[in-house]
This record gives sequence, structure tokens and C-alpha cells, in this order.
Amino acid sequence: MKIKEVVATLERFAPLPLQEGYDNAGLQVGLTEADASGVLLCLDVTEAVIDEAARRGCNLVVSHHPLLFHALRHVTAATQPERCVCAAIRAGITLYAAHTNLDNAPGGVNHAMARLLGLSDVRFLVPTPTGGGSGLVGELPEAVEPARFLRLVKDAFGVACLCHNEGPKRPIRRVALCGGAGAFLADEAVRAGADAFVTGEVGYHHFFGYENELWLLALGHYQSERHTVDLLYDILHEAHPDLRLVKTELNTNPIRYMTD
Repeated sequence: MKIKEVVATLERFAPLPLQEGYDNAGLQVGLTEADASGVLLCLDVTEAVIDEAARRGCNLVVSHHPLLFHALRHVTAATQPERCVCAAIRAGITLYAAHTNLDNAPGGVNHAMARLLGLSDVRFLVPTPTGGGSGLVGELPEAVEPARFLRLVKDAFGVACLCHNEGPKRPIRRVALCGGAGAFLADEAVRAGADAFVTGEVGYHHFFGYENELWLLALGHYQSERHTVDLLYDILHEAHPDLRLVKTELNTNPIRYMTD
């Protein structure tokens, strides 16, 4: 199977026109006519990930976050993206990213988050004419008290730390969410009648002003999207059961947490 066939499968599920205007999803580095010896799936591309792909016999790396988010003015060893480009070319490894197009696709990243929380009657917070949309809102099986909901979210995503505001005292039933940096959708969550909004990142000042509206929960960017590796695996395995797929063994989260 050629790399271009793997790319076509990803783009059927998450067409590139679904990506946000600021994004740079799609082919990042390399050629697509070669046969795919294996596909390494990851959240972020780092030098260690490229080394892992080479070591495990994979000539295609599919990430969620684009390595090349901004244009490069030169390719040297000065920055991490430049070093990764050099390493990928030297190793003959093609890099591809499925980012906000995968976030915004039906059945994409946010739908996977909704499944982790057991939400039903899920719909896009901000639908688009292309059949996708930003964020989701859905219903828990039953209303739960805020303290129980916080524990449910913490356990569902396996996070050591959960940041949140002090929201309304009412039970929580309707939940909105968005993976990654989704705080820009908090007001849409309020308009959708959500009792809580779960995302990866919320800036300090963004936590103010919602105490009578809804609970704001921040999981951590990496923590909210690490399940994307499983989603990519399922998409590709269903279409190509004989394709060798490898999930990264590396934790690429650049943030460390002091817990004691």
C-alpha cells in the first residue's frame, strides 16, 4: 500500500477543508508515492518520535499536531521543527498531520471525548456548512452533582490534576466540550444551555465570570487529546486491516508537573 492511499483514507474521514483557517493540517514533509512500511501514530512530532519511527520500521508518521504550524524561513538545526524536518528527510520518513480537520470532523476528536464521558444526543456547538463543526454538546445519562461530575471527568481522562472554576450549585446534565485550546467556545457552551464545559486549556482570566453560568474544566492540552492516537488507529485499521500501525510509546507532553 502506498503512503498516498493512507493519506486518502485520512482525508476521506477528515477532509482538509474542515480545518480552521489558521491551521496547517495535511502533508508536512516527504513524498507519498512510496509503499508504506508502517505508520507510527502520535500526538506530536519530535526528534525522539522520528527516531522511534525509524527504529520500528515506519516510513510514515501521522500526528495530530502539525510539526510545521508556521512557515520555515530556512532549514538548519536552529529550531526543533527544523531539526525534525532534517531528521525525517534523512530517514526517508513522511510526516502527515490531521489536526483541526480531525477535531471538526463527524466522529472525530471531540466525538471521542464525548464517548469517554458517556454523552448521548451529541451535536456540534458551532456547525459548519461543510458537515463538521467546532466543539460538541451532549447529555449525561443522568444529572449528577458537581463534585461527582468533577471526579467523573478526572477518572475518564486519567488526569492527575484538573483545573476548574467554582460553578453553579445545580446538578450537571448537559455537557459541552472541545479538545485542546477550546476556551474560545465557552460562550457558545452557555448559549447551548450547558451546565459544564470541558476542554484542554483555559487561560487564567477566562475562568472569571462564569460562576453563575457553568463549570469550566481544563484537563491539560495533551491530556484532552492523547486519545487521538487510538482514534487514528481505528480509522486506519478499519479501512486497511493489513496495514502495519504502531502507536508511539513516547509521552510527548512538554509540560511537567510537580506533585509533591
